[in-house]
Amino acid sequence: MKPVVSAFQAWSCTVISVFAIFILGVLGILFNANHHELVGGVEDPENGPAVAGTIFTAVIVYAAFFVFCGLQGLLHLRESRRGAIAL
Repeated sequence: MKPVVSAFQAWSCTVISVFAIFILGVLGILFNANHHELVGGVEDPENGPAVAGTIFTAVIVYAAFFVFCGLQGLLHLRESRRGAIAL
């Protein structure tokens, strides 16, 4: 199987996805717990768990990016070990 994206794009996407999963996961947990810094102000959202659901959906999307881009990076590693010529 041949990679769809370049090696640099695959590894960049993998690293960005890891950071996004971590940061959005923490924000989702805080919104789900109705943390006063996030839902306590006048213009802040009132329903923290609803916001947390949306954030956790984004975490799932980034997890899919992580899996896809990680597999693309591994395909590049496998291809470079077999002596393939990169154009």
